[in-house]
Amino acid sequence: MTSAHPSENEAHEPPHGLEFFYAPPQAISNGFIRIDGDEFVHLSHVMRRTPGDIIGVADGQGTAYTAEVVTVEKRMAVCKVRTHHPMLHESPVRVILAAALLKNPSRYDFLIEKATEIGVSAIIPLITDRTIPRQARTERWQKLALAAMKQSGRCVLPPVHEPVTFPVLMERSASFAAQRWLFHEAAEDSGIIEAGSHMVIIGPEGGFTDGEVALAVKNNCAAIRLGPRRLRSETAAVAATARFLL
Repeated sequence: MTSAHPSENEAHEPPHGLEFFYAPPQAISNGFIRIDGDEFVHLSHVMRRTPGDIIGVADGQGTAYTAEVVTVEKRMAVCKVRTHHPMLHESPVRVILAAALLKNPSRYDFLIEKATEIGVSAIIPLITDRTIPRQARTERWQKLALAAMKQSGRCVLPPVHEPVTFPVLMERSASFAAQRWLFHEAAEDSGIIEAGSHMVIIGPEGGFTDGEVALAVKNNCAAIRLGPRRLRSETAAVAATARFLL
């Protein structure tokens, strides 16, 4: 299938206040968008959209659409593309967030939601020496990221990876981003942050161990701090990513 990308239909901004739904690229073809599954339930039963209504659709891969609902059937709606918006509300700066799992699951939910709204490109749950929970809730986190993408009017759905240990992250860190930043309260004050691709690394309650900080520095990560106050991990994740993206 091919996506509908007539250049004459390209626009920078959709109408203000447009409600966004999600449809993957394979559901978009020849100027029409199919919406099914959970998104169809949300469109038809929750938001009660009907033929003639104008909606926003994000494909999660970098394109948003303004579309008109054409038909609403039993299990699927079909919409006609009016305009498309490449990289709608996406930053030219690429930031991957690697954040340690937290003892309170609701705080990690908050972290996923806010980091997605701010504009991160991907999220990597991290297991460190001081991480207490080891259970992944990747499916739930991916759903939270999807909802946050739509709510914030983004068009890129950040993938939420399976958790990795800190040593494994360090082994792979150079492949994720050109510049890696370990936020640590005992580090020197913040350095100069330049454009490009970045990885932001946030520790758990209790922070990183000295051994982890040393391993990060050995793997060319810059250790910096966010200021004089002690922040909760989820607050640090939001503040650090906002520093690059807002």
